[in-house]
Amino acid sequence: MKVTLERAALLKALGHVHRVVERRNTIPILSNVLLQAKGQSLTLKATDLDIEITETLAADIGQAGGTTLPAHTLYDIVRKIPDGAQVFQLQALPEADFPDLSAAELTHKFALAATDLKRLIDKTQFAISTEETRYYLNGIFMHTVEVEGRTLLRAVATDGHRLARVEIPAPQGAAGMPGVIIPRKAVAEIQKLVEDAGEEVSIELSTTKARFQFGAVVMTTKLIDGTFPDYQRVIPTGNDKRLVLDKAPFAAAVDRVSTISSERGRAVKLSIAEGRLTLTVNNPDSGSATEEVEVDYDAAPIDIGFNARYLLDITQQLDSDTALIRLADPGSPTLLQDRDGAAALYVLMPMRV
Repeated sequence: MKVTLERAALLKALGHVHRVVERRNTIPILSNVLLQAKGQSLTLKATDLDIEITETLAADIGQAGGTTLPAHTLYDIVRKIPDGAQVFQLQALPEADFPDLSAAELTHKFALAATDLKRLIDKTQFAISTEETRYYLNGIFMHTVEVEGRTLLRAVATDGHRLARVEIPAPQGAAGMPGVIIPRKAVAEIQKLVEDAGEEVSIELSTTKARFQFGAVVMTTKLIDGTFPDYQRVIPTGNDKRLVLDKAPFAAAVDRVSTISSERGRAVKLSIAEGRLTLTVNNPDSGSATEEVEVDYDAAPIDIGFNARYLLDITQQLDSDTALIRLADPGSPTLLQDRDGAAALYVLMPMRV
């Protein structure tokens, strides 16, 4: 096998595929990247047996063939060598030993604007659970729903403390797709790959696997084998207290008062009365902090506590300068949106303060 290609092109491709390779592997072949040279192209493939990333790039093939090389070492060498250098020898493992994740029947196929996929992922990934025992929450639930005669593509994530739900009009071909849970590691890769995706991403999926094509890069991932909970049950519909506030001053006030909160609790108390919101943090070990912001509110006064970090995570996701918060009582889920009917909706469970 003999291949000549631009260092920059190889470095970019290795940058995409080597990330999926774990630093420590009990199976030696999983530390390697597969290189296959034929025709006028070189294909690189890497996998951790859950995710597989493939990229094909143009190359001058002097002699066709295939091999596998240590992924991280190869990436570091290509990153560091000057153009024209030919000084390295690496231990190879046979091409035939490399596993293939992509051989699967994928039942649904549709294309999605890269900006739409990025929005669905970016607006929900922060709420993915990291609790391994509730493995079915360790990803983003993507599915279609019918609402008032329209088919929508929805992304939902929750860790039991907060929930994020974002929807867009379903693209052609998505209707009837199985609901799938995309694992956290695959979500992180999508976030990186979508930046170089061009205008459109091709998506194919079945009940067990999903494939995303970002131009010359193809990512195939296993899906989480579990049932996502009925999230609609925790989205409140009867919250009658309506609070509207300017997002930036509110987030800054939450950030300031939470400076003295305990790392474990991070609780901030919101005392809401007509036209006024008072934020309070009391920490027996370090003192207390209070701030006041002007708000639009004319319902009965309410005191409610939230995890400051979760509150900031959600306000960062809101697109507009204002936030609409709908409350019921100090023990019930609270709803946060840009405005009524916004495509992105967030639910936050209160804390005792």
